[in-house]
Amino acid sequence: MAWARAAIFAALSFLCTALAAQDVTLTSPDGHVELSGTLLGFDGEFYRIETIYGELTVDGSGVLCDGPACPNLQDFVAEVSISGSSTMGSVLMPALIEGFALRNDYVANRKAVGPANFVYELRDAATDKAVALFFFHVSTTDEGFADLLANDADIVMALREIRPDERQRARDAGMGDMTDANRSRVLALDAMVPIVAPTNPVDQISPQALAQVFAGRITNWQQLGGADAPISLHLPGARTGLGQTVEDEIMDPARMAFAEGIIRHDRAGNVVDAVLRDPFAIGIASYAETGNTRALTLTGSCGFSLSAARGTIKTEDYPLTAPMFLYMPARRLPKVAREFLAFTRGVSAQNMIRRAGFIDQAPEEISINDQGYRFANAVTSAGPEITLGELQRMTRTLYGMARLTTSFRFEAGSVRLDAQSRSNVQQLARALEQGKYDARQILLVGFSDGDGPSTANRDIALRRAEAVKRAVMAAAETANFERIQLSVDAFGEALPMACDDSAWGRQANRRVEVWVR
Repeated sequence: MAWARAAIFAALSFLCTALAAQDVTLTSPDGHVELSGTLLGFDGEFYRIETIYGELTVDGSGVLCDGPACPNLQDFVAEVSISGSSTMGSVLMPALIEGFALRNDYVANRKAVGPANFVYELRDAATDKAVALFFFHVSTTDEGFADLLANDADIVMALREIRPDERQRARDAGMGDMTDANRSRVLALDAMVPIVAPTNPVDQISPQALAQVFAGRITNWQQLGGADAPISLHLPGARTGLGQTVEDEIMDPARMAFAEGIIRHDRAGNVVDAVLRDPFAIGIASYAETGNTRALTLTGSCGFSLSAARGTIKTEDYPLTAPMFLYMPARRLPKVAREFLAFTRGVSAQNMIRRAGFIDQAPEEISINDQGYRFANAVTSAGPEITLGELQRMTRTLYGMARLTTSFRFEAGSVRLDAQSRSNVQQLARALEQGKYDARQILLVGFSDGDGPSTANRDIALRRAEAVKRAVMAAAETANFERIQLSVDAFGEALPMACDDSAWGRQANRRVEVWVR
């Protein structure tokens, strides 16, 4: 990132001098306090410097700056470095930057600097003064986190969660816990979709069989009900966020390793092109980039099937949902950057995310009349422990209500909410603070998988619903809960979304739904 930034500065004629990491001295007006160190950044209000005491953030209004790296306070231009996923950096983030500029009366100018680097300059439409520079290094999720840990990125675009070793290294570097609500957020949703050529007769596959295909245990289409032909395998690159998510979410739960001979592609679009050229190929692509291929429906031995669609991805009912993350270290970003991040949560940004082909997070209500298939599945799949009385109680409770697309799920083997759900807590809390559900009833409903006694499963599901309620109430600090009826209930294994014969199915079934009246 450092070399890219230097190249960008050299290419832009409107900049006088690049802000390099140089020594500065910050002095109080009375001269009694003096700090010297390397200037790491200035956000228009605060200096960030590396000193003998460690990294310090100093209020610029209380000190005088001396040294060649001191910024021009009169014509300050905020700088934000963004690095990571090419899927996010190529389409989604530029669309949001341009929308943010339009909303705030800025003119956005994009300038390319090499094949993987570009910069957006935002200028005030009234004064034509430069306001901000958003530097983009578009590569992979791995490189985004590497730039963050090297202090070369302010924001990371990631198609996977930060991994434990990266999280620990960031904490050790004083960047805070990158999984905290104010350190990470889900920007949009995507999904991993198995794809084949349109002429391929196979139209569905179980998650277990999908893992077996990429592990080399299923090698012929005939084993999946297709032609007698060998299967050729295509995946995103091993260093890309999507490629790593395939390993984390498909192969690891099945306890299988990738077969040799898989053809890897640096860009997801190349997977699609390869599958279209080969009638006997299978690949895994982003939902937003399936192109003219045909997506396979995920199915199980019990007869449940789920297709990747906007609704099933938004609710996380589709088991291979892939959130798109932004990660920020524990340091103060320039005001314009903070305003941009706030903008990404708003209604207009959610519309832009939809238009860019990704799944937004704006909550939607699904009428109970549009969920008849779910209740039919509940009746047909009910085991001997799920009584008619319990099914009737569930139907009476939810009748006349609507399900929100906001759902909550938990990390495998843990009571900790998963990354998307932690983001959903903040989203629902903000809606409560804004009064969007005043004078309405909100019911948090817990469901479980069918592993174990039904009474124990209902108790577990109820505890999870109560945990979500506590998390939402803690996050909604300014909400008036006297105007909101917020309650919990649970029906255990009574409304399954998928088969319990796989880790994916059990994970899909363990959830807390939000119902409103």
